[in-house]
Amino acid sequence: MKNKKFAVFVILILVVFSLNTFAATQLKTIGKYTFARVKGTIPTQDVMKMLIDRYSVDIKYGFDQAGYGDLYLPFLDQLKAATFEEKSLPVGDKLMWMLFRSQGKVKVARDIEWAGKAPLEVFVFNVKKDYKNYEFIMPRPCGNIALRSITELPKPEAICAISVTPEKVNLKDPVTVDLSGSQNAKSMEVAVMGSDGAKVAAHAFVPESPKWQTTFDRPGIYTFKAQAFNEDGKASTNPCEAKVYVNAPPTCQLKTSCLPCKNFVGKPVSIDATGSTDPDGKVTKADFDITDAAGNPVDKFMDSEVPLTWDYIFKKPGSYAITVVVTDDFGAVSEPCRVVLDVTQKLDYFSVEGGPFFARGSHGPYLYAALDWFHWLKPDKWDFTVAGGGAVALKGDPWKSIFLADATINYHIQSFYLGGGVGFTTSVKEGRSADFEIIGKVGIDLFKNPDHMGGLIFQVRWPVGSGRSYSDNHKYGLGFRFLF
Repeated sequence: MKNKKFAVFVILILVVFSLNTFAATQLKTIGKYTFARVKGTIPTQDVMKMLIDRYSVDIKYGFDQAGYGDLYLPFLDQLKAATFEEKSLPVGDKLMWMLFRSQGKVKVARDIEWAGKAPLEVFVFNVKKDYKNYEFIMPRPCGNIALRSITELPKPEAICAISVTPEKVNLKDPVTVDLSGSQNAKSMEVAVMGSDGAKVAAHAFVPESPKWQTTFDRPGIYTFKAQAFNEDGKASTNPCEAKVYVNAPPTCQLKTSCLPCKNFVGKPVSIDATGSTDPDGKVTKADFDITDAAGNPVDKFMDSEVPLTWDYIFKKPGSYAITVVVTDDFGAVSEPCRVVLDVTQKLDYFSVEGGPFFARGSHGPYLYAALDWFHWLKPDKWDFTVAGGGAVALKGDPWKSIFLADATINYHIQSFYLGGGVGFTTSVKEGRSADFEIIGKVGIDLFKNPDHMGGLIFQVRWPVGSGRSYSDNHKYGLGFRFLF
């Protein structure tokens, strides 16, 4: 029984203690425990500001003790330009906390109720921080500082600002979207719309990371529509758009004057990119490139003047790949165009030749002319030539005009060549029979290209057969030959 009575007594003590703890502290008089000494009974606003500046260290200590240390700097900064409002706090008005001084030490009283006999005359000023208004009072008879109330301030509306750079780009070039100029924004977002109005991309931003880079793989006009959101999530209402034009690349077209290029070694081949087009500008240059069948580079050329052509002479036969890439007036580059050319060298020629001709030394002078068929067995090295014609005797009897023919194989060393073969000559005078002969030739090309050649040719002919000595039966001639 005694234990039960003791337990009830303890509970009653705890209830009374808790009631006293959570009950407001009633303040009936002011000026006894002043935070700062004030001269006179009713100080002015300037005096109060001076006191706050003088006791700034104590104020910081008091704010930290009250649990509002983050308000110290805004309090000092805003107080310098603040205008105090004079008010009368009615009896029963409450304060959240008050700084005062007791025995020289700064202390904090909390949950205070004004219980004086008359309203309390105070200076009132406001400190704003993080969208909250903190109402402070200073009783006019003393320099105490008290926090009366905290009220939420309406969040300012967000203002969206967008910058997109550059305003014109080529395909896959980076575009930078910048929303750092937005104000009062807790977050931002942007939607990217294509030329057809369809959304092609979107991105969310925060003030700490207000930039974004993106690229486009299709040409056209893209619209960036952005919004900013304030602390309450309310979207901005001001127009916030930007546009980017993505340049369309040009399209190349490649033509050649021959395809395939038969017998075109040494002849100019026209490589033409003039037909290339650009849908939103103009083509400004063409880069040509030639490689051989193994992919090795042969030559290259850049043309920046219309017409975009290149006249090229292939010096050797073979298979060549011609590639062209064109560039437009904004620097966009086309996909490459490619043509493969089989360039062949002319192997067969006809030729005419003629000049003085002699049979058995000076005893039988002639003028000869012949029509030849020339065939390259290996270009610029070996040829096979068949020639046929006649020679007119410049003396009378017993010399007769003759028909001659030969077939030779010749080896070329640059502009020189030599060769040999077999031939036939009709009778050169009465009493002589026709001759089957061995032919030797030496020549020099005075001009030579794969299309035509010309130069001097010397030939010597001696018969084969019994009883036909070289000294009595030889022939030789010196002529000019033109091949076409």
